[in-house]
Amino acid sequence: MLISGLVLGSVFSNVKSDLVGAREKVGLFAFILTFLLSCTTEALPIFLQETEIFKKETSTGSYRVSSYAVANSLIYLPFLLIQSILFSVPVYWLAGLNPTFTAFAFFLLLIWMILYTANSVVLCFSTLVPNFIVGNSLISGVMGSFFLFSGYFVSRGGIPNYWIFMHYVSLFKYPFEAFLINEFSSQGKCLDTMLGACSVTGEAVLREEGYGGEEGRWRNVAIMACFILFYRFACYLILRFRCSVRPAGWAGFGSGKVSAQKQSPVADLSKS
Repeated sequence: MLISGLVLGSVFSNVKSDLVGAREKVGLFAFILTFLLSCTTEALPIFLQETEIFKKETSTGSYRVSSYAVANSLIYLPFLLIQSILFSVPVYWLAGLNPTFTAFAFFLLLIWMILYTANSVVLCFSTLVPNFIVGNSLISGVMGSFFLFSGYFVSRGGIPNYWIFMHYVSLFKYPFEAFLINEFSSQGKCLDTMLGACSVTGEAVLREEGYGGEEGRWRNVAIMACFILFYRFACYLILRFRCSVRPAGWAGFGSGKVSAQKQSPVADLSKS
């Protein structure tokens, strides 16, 4: 992540603070989202292996589904935070984004939540698919659809009414808008001047595109948190259902059931 942040930051190191530079920064945010939400697919084989081990261990009563779900949710938080710091520090300051500590802290929070959202999505899908090939194809298709309806390629007003629901369930929409608000909503952010006076402000551009101002900053964060909770809870329900379905003739640990084949020798001895 550190190398990725250094390379990406160096590519955008000469971006200006004008309208052209603003468009380039929008492209930077779109690429960051695509990169972070897609690179976590590499964890899919690990989750698939964990799921198989988990089903075997829960079948013997080693622990409950809820215990695994809570532990899995907590164990990745510090690891993803370290990844977020390693990525955010170089890319943020090399690209010359909003040079305030509060803006950087909010950017770091968004990166952390994006990684955690992607982790939750991959974990959820890993409980549904039988193997890596199917899972990778499914996740790639879903992520591609989310990116298409994020508002980057087609604005919300240009999306047909029968597809508008995809815009609101897109995992890209809310962090993308939060990035834009964090960068362009600061007071006095001038993007273009005319006759020595500011003619275009970042706040005006955000409102014209329908992103709102500072009031939308934490609303987007709250919606991202809801997505995380939704996918984590969906993963818990799927695991709970799959563990409750047992094959015919299955005997759990401590159930006291013995198969007919094991009973037959004893029965033969008793008869003799």
